[in-house]
Amino acid sequence: MRRIQYHHYGGPETMRLEEFELPSPQAGEVAVTVKAASVNPIDWKLRQGQLKMLTGRSFPRGMGSDFAGVVRAIGPGVTQFKPGDEVFGIARLKESGAYAEAVVTRESYLALKPAELLFEQAAALATVAVMAWDGLVERARLLRGQRVFVNGCTGGVGEAAVQVARMLGADIAGSCSAASASRARELGVTTVYDYATFDLSELRGIFDVVYDTSGTLPVKTAMRMLNTAGVFLDINATPAKFLHAAFNRRHKIFNCSPTTPILTEVARAAVDGSLCMLIGETVTLDSAIDLITDLEKGRKIGGKGLILMGANR
Repeated sequence: MRRIQYHHYGGPETMRLEEFELPSPQAGEVAVTVKAASVNPIDWKLRQGQLKMLTGRSFPRGMGSDFAGVVRAIGPGVTQFKPGDEVFGIARLKESGAYAEAVVTRESYLALKPAELLFEQAAALATVAVMAWDGLVERARLLRGQRVFVNGCTGGVGEAAVQVARMLGADIAGSCSAASASRARELGVTTVYDYATFDLSELRGIFDVVYDTSGTLPVKTAMRMLNTAGVFLDINATPAKFLHAAFNRRHKIFNCSPTTPILTEVARAAVDGSLCMLIGETVTLDSAIDLITDLEKGRKIGGKGLILMGANR
């Protein structure tokens, strides 16, 4: 098997496409032959060592979170999947490894891929859609007619959040660059603010939910934007934020927590056309390091970066 991996934490230069031995799935685990994987910022943040207190110092380490493929083997106790099933989901945070010809992950991190979705489409969904769904549906309990503000509404999680909020019947406002404003309106953002020119602190007491998908919104500004019962969804944790959230239950800090039920709902929304993540550029595994490096350095491709491992249908 081949995968993109690294032998110590660091920059893009640490990535190597190398052979590795796929472990046998243990209890509650599933081995999947990967057909497609998508690129997310969390992937290079892990490689940079930003979460090394969680990921440890065991090397080499694989890269990649989101993937779609075919079940090749199951571990003891797995009941939801069998070899040959087409699935999509997320690799385990500590091990990662989706940029590979095969990966092992938890059963609970997978869902069946609907026949209506290509592997490419399914691979682009997992992290961004789970973050959007988990935040707005599970944590904020967003209701029809409520007002939601999405900071970074044309980023990966931002676009997914806008689409989920639209599905729920919310009134959506958001911030992005001036160049992305038309894309935001296409998604369903009714009021678009240019983050470079508008001071968001002027929006006081307006929103039921403020979702900072880009990690750039000051906590004080976000809390002022909320109405008296509003919720601030925050996916960019820092020690200071954890301290604030400990004393203010309306400040909800969370990370990607995939479950089969959430992934299944996300897939259903993708099939009916309510949720669609654009693919910006597609490469083979042999060319993937260049694409990952470019994205890490800030190149915009107008959608998700996608890595294909083999023939797809």
